[in-house]
Amino acid sequence: MAETGAALRTVAHNVRTARVRAGLSLEELGRRAQVSKGALVALEKAQGNPNLATLVRLADTLGISVSALMQGPHEDRVRIAAVDDVAPLWSGELGSEARLMLTTSGPAPVEVWRWRLEPGEEYPSHPHQAGVVETISVTAGVMTLVVDGTEHTLEAGRTATFDGDTAHTYRGSGTGTCQLIMTVHLPPSP
Repeated sequence: MAETGAALRTVAHNVRTARVRAGLSLEELGRRAQVSKGALVALEKAQGNPNLATLVRLADTLGISVSALMQGPHEDRVRIAAVDDVAPLWSGELGSEARLMLTTSGPAPVEVWRWRLEPGEEYPSHPHQAGVVETISVTAGVMTLVVDGTEHTLEAGRTATFDGDTAHTYRGSGTGTCQLIMTVHLPPSP
């Protein structure tokens, strides 16, 4: 539980720092990100348990990556992340999960995610900020990618890319577990 407390303190510090840097009050950040002021106050006090959707909305509103909200400073030139060392940011009722493995540094960061989707389970994502591009590479199983209401079937060995500024859903399809690697290419920092 100490790791969870430390992670929440890091998120709290990073949200507050990014909010102050952006010159936003709690009320204005809450309005723009569609998060209640009470939830933001709790988050900045390292209380509560923000879900993936809340973290994505806050990151998009602040113009930073989700991992920029979650990670402390990096000291090494090379960062290595092991899947077992990264807690899922989303877990479905059927066993699906999404783990943010790491984010590259630089003016246009890229998030690297590992997803597991069980058949019939889905994760709907709200539109991201303009300029966000997602790429999905299925390594095992089958998934359905829904973008703007159009379904696209992706089997193992197939890769798709799309602009993330529209509603989209990831759904496990077929009869077995779908494994995929997703990259989220963020627009350059101002």
